Amino acid sequence: MPKHAKKLKQMPDWKLLLWTAIAGLVFGLIQFGQVAEDAFRVGRNGFHKHSASGDIALVLIDDRSLHEAGNWPWPRSRDGLLIERIAAAKAESVFVDINLSFPSEAAQDKALAASIEKAGNVTLFARSSRVGADASTRKVQGGGPLPMFAARSKMALANFDYNYQNAAWNLPWNGKVGNQVVPSFAAALAGKAGPFEASFPVDYSTDIDSIPIYSAMDVIDGRVGAEKLGGKQVLVGTGSEILNDNFFVPGYGRAFGVQIHALGAETLKAGVPLNLGWIPGLLVALAVAALALSIKRPVLRTTILLVAIATLLAGPTPLEANLIFADVMPAVFALLIVSSVLGWRRYRQRGLVNLISNLPNLGALRSDRDARKKAIVAARILNYEEAVATLPPNSERQLIEQIVGRLTVGAPRRILYQGDAGMFAWVEDPEQPFGNHLDALHALFRNPARVGGLSIDLSVAFGVEVGSGRSIASRLASAFVAADEAAHDGLKWKHHNPETLEDASWKLSMLSQLDEAIDRGEVWVAFQPKLELATRRIVGAEALARWTHPEKGPIAATEFVAAAEAHNRIGKLTDFVLATAVAAGAQLNKRGGDFDIAVNLSARLLSDKGFTLRLSALLARHGLAPQRLILELTETAALAGTGEELDMIARLRDLGVRISIDDYGTGQSTLEYLKKIPASEIKIDQSFVKGIADNRSDRLMVQSTIGLAHSLGRKVVAEGVEQREVLDLLVEMNCDVAQGFVIGRPMSLDSLIRRLATDRRRSAA
Repeated sequence: MPKHAKKLKQMPDWKLLLWTAIAGLVFGLIQFGQVAEDAFRVGRNGFHKHSASGDIALVLIDDRSLHEAGNWPWPRSRDGLLIERIAAAKAESVFVDINLSFPSEAAQDKALAASIEKAGNVTLFARSSRVGADASTRKVQGGGPLPMFAARSKMALANFDYNYQNAAWNLPWNGKVGNQVVPSFAAALAGKAGPFEASFPVDYSTDIDSIPIYSAMDVIDGRVGAEKLGGKQVLVGTGSEILNDNFFVPGYGRAFGVQIHALGAETLKAGVPLNLGWIPGLLVALAVAALALSIKRPVLRTTILLVAIATLLAGPTPLEANLIFADVMPAVFALLIVSSVLGWRRYRQRGLVNLISNLPNLGALRSDRDARKKAIVAARILNYEEAVATLPPNSERQLIEQIVGRLTVGAPRRILYQGDAGMFAWVEDPEQPFGNHLDALHALFRNPARVGGLSIDLSVAFGVEVGSGRSIASRLASAFVAADEAAHDGLKWKHHNPETLEDASWKLSMLSQLDEAIDRGEVWVAFQPKLELATRRIVGAEALARWTHPEKGPIAATEFVAAAEAHNRIGKLTDFVLATAVAAGAQLNKRGGDFDIAVNLSARLLSDKGFTLRLSALLARHGLAPQRLILELTETAALAGTGEELDMIARLRDLGVRISIDDYGTGQSTLEYLKKIPASEIKIDQSFVKGIADNRSDRLMVQSTIGLAHSLGRKVVAEGVEQREVLDLLVEMNCDVAQGFVIGRPMSLDSLIRRLATDRRRSAA
């Protein structure tokens, strides 16, 4: 980028990296991405699904067992009988996930104790008051089996923590029951020991259906024997929906607590899981982000970030297959932040920079708030296009660099903005004198530029706008108008101040020339697209009169339309715009879809009794449905409308045409007024819309207007939307339609047709 190009204001890379690190830390600490983390881990499990070891079998007190043996809890003698049958089937060990911490009938308890002693190698249910690293805040009644049972058996923890899904992603290694450290069922089944009161992640890629399950009644009745249970570790527990021991197994669905214990044991039998947590992934992501920020090539930078995100999401697959677990969502979140910021920077850069010279364009000047209080100087290279046409291929940038070099003489730090067709601009302190400096710059252009061996004479003119209450866009246009006037008058530069300078002779002749200009084709109609915010589709356009004078060039619409209306010469202009707009609307609607055309209606035409008939005939001639035409009536005119004017508005509504109240908010708006005017939409004046990002009063006014209009069943259109930030706020406010430069500038009908075709292709893609 040339040294005079302006870098758009943006956060330094080191600060972006710092804030990204802070955001990633907060994201990880509050576990904000846990839902996505779990979902991606389930997806990765599908790539390394495997069967259980076959060492563990489950015996469940299921619905059939309850139906045949009676309601739960069973008499403890039946529990004892079940344990004896399992032992008789030559099971290696018996684990009982049934709460035996309370007494029942003495004889029944004695029978169960005898069965436990007879079976040998029995492990019974116990519950700790704390389980796992995250269970310090949980209050659980702890305790083990009755002493008469505990003396004849071992103990194992049955409780574990589970999340919002009722899923247990981690199981405890052990826990404390009284003064005794007791292993969990999973650790006891696997014969592994781990850190005190720590937890380990469960490998849910083990196929839960590969763990054999048998009904308790089949075991008691002898239908399941040594051929099924011999040499296995048998885990007994409840397996009925009625008994409410239900949990969620990720990637599978509802299951029972004993199945969770079995999956935990299968995990430990395969090895000791290692949980790296989320910090290593975040550190890797920050390192990648730092690398990406150090690279200047946007495509390579984007590729690095996208590959890193994909690697983080899919890369843990082989690690998890080897029982190494890591959370990646904080890292992905950090990379998404950096990617989004870099993407936004590139979007702004491409939208606000001249693609040939890399100089900031005039759009960048219009969006520069610092320029509001400064004078604007415009330079127009009068024969720029002719000069470019004579250059060798790809030499335009060299010509621009020579122009920039001359315009920055005496001010090497000056920031230049470049437009099309040899237009340049910059801002200055309005208190500084301009004359001598601009005379000197003009003299520099007497020497020809040399590009590609060619000697090129350049002709330049300057215009100055010292400051006013208007927008930067209007002031910039005034500066270029002044430059054109300077060139026309043979001057080096000219000062333009629209608040103090009046061209009296032009204003006197303008109205008489306007009617002739319409006939000669100098007046034409531009169409500014309107965006439906709910669907992000272009659903209509406003027809705007434009006058290109053969000598004075473009005439500001605010100048000739206001003068025509003030002197009652608006009729012919309105008829011309309306006819052109209706024809265009018919053409656009025939291409498919509903497309609205809006036309400004002068209040003076509300007293024209023949207007309704002319409009009806015009709609019929072109075949445009009346509801596709919107007539915009200024709020001030609508407020003044009484009697005949209100009757005219009602007749237009009866015709099927929609009425819009334009410039809403600039008059004396009242609820009574909104009820009186039969409008279908309200158009909020741009003076309020432009300020909603910075001005709380404007934001409240716009938001309250939207709410009021919606309560009355009317749509709301926001005009003058020139910043993406404003557009996003309007979406949040539930505004219906937006119109402004950020959506599209006024354009020819052909350009509008191409724009709609492009949008449709994007939607189809």
